This record gives sequence, C-alpha cells and structure tokens, in this order.
Amino acid sequence: MPVDNFENLSSMELDVLQEIGNIGVGNVTTALAQMLGIRINMKVPVVELLDIGKVPDLLGGAGNPVAGVMLAIGGDIEGMIEFIMDIASAKKIAEVMLGSSADEVNAVNVSGINDFLEIEKAALQEMGNIIAGSYLNAISKMTGLAIIPSVPELAIDMAGAILSEPMIEFGKTGDKALLIEAEFGAEELFKGYFILTPTNDSYARILNSLKL
Repeated sequence: MPVDNFENLSSMELDVLQEIGNIGVGNVTTALAQMLGIRINMKVPVVELLDIGKVPDLLGGAGNPVAGVMLAIGGDIEGMIEFIMDIASAKKIAEVMLGSSADEVNAVNVSGINDFLEIEKAALQEMGNIIAGSYLNAISKMTGLAIIPSVPELAIDMAGAILSEPMIEFGKTGDKALLIEAEFGAEELFKGYFILTPTNDSYARILNSLKL
C-alpha cells in the first residue's frame, strides 16, 4: 500500500496513529516514573496533522528557546524521532533526575539556552534516550517491526533551529507534519512534543503491519 504523503491517510489510519500515540505515551509515563522514582500522571495525547510552517508556532514561535532530543531510526523502518519541550520544563526535569528536592525544583528559574550545566544536559540526553526508546518499543510491539534507534543527540536552541532537520524530512512527504502532543508530570504537568518522521516506505510498512 503506497503512502504518498500525510494527506493521503484515511480516518482509520489516523485513528491507528492516535492509538499508537496513546500506548507510546503510556510507555513513556511508566518509564519516567521508574527513572525518577515518583508517580507520574499523564493526559491523553493529541495527534495532529499540521502545515509544516505552523510547527514552530506550537512551541511559541521559531525564536522561542526549547530543548530537543533527536534519534535516527533504523531497522525495519527508517526515519527519525524527536522529543521537544520548553526549556523551563527541561530544566526542572533535569533537576529532578539529579536528585533535587521538590522545593528546589519549584524554585528553578531559567531564562535562556545557556542556563544549563553539562551535567544537566547529560541528564536530559539520558531522559530523551529513555523516552524515545519507550515510545519506539510501543510501536515495535504493536507492529512486530524491529526498530533500532541511534545514540540520542541533545540540542538546546531556538525552536526554528531545532526543528529544521525534521521539517526537511516532513517536506519530503508533503506539506503536512504529524505531531504527538503529550502532557505528563507529578504535581505539575510538563508538555512535550514527539515528532516522528518515518520515510514513506516506512509509513507503508507500519500501516501494512497493522493490516490497514
């Protein structure tokens, strides 16, 4: 079954992608709870098809500072996955991972992309690795496809700069982008975005594996 671009997906196929989003974010929530040693809540994720040019607007505009972890995907499907969040959320999660108390985390103040220590960057890179791995494992279990992620790369930069590579990949499949919006956290919910960009052939493989 050929998949020319995102606009050719049927409502049933979009429902399946929504379900993959639900299960994937559920896996991520469990992994985060185990990693941080705290109870994590989550909201039902939102799967959206958006014009490519509107993607940075979701993150406050192309000039808004964000943190993103990107992994290339190999195996039965090819492409990339990226998890992006605002820098305040990224800073707080890094502090939790490094053992800061709740009061210390709540007092965290971050104003720019240079407000991160190397140890905090390493923590975020590890978090991204766990989050993306958990999400890809969910897809692998649902589809039976082998998915091999690369070593994660962390970038703390303006949204436009971080999104430039996935937007180029989106451009190869049409003028629409598929985003999965997830909210999770303990007392405070942190919002993050998964950007999954398999190749056209890989999309066809995913949907065919689900008998669509």
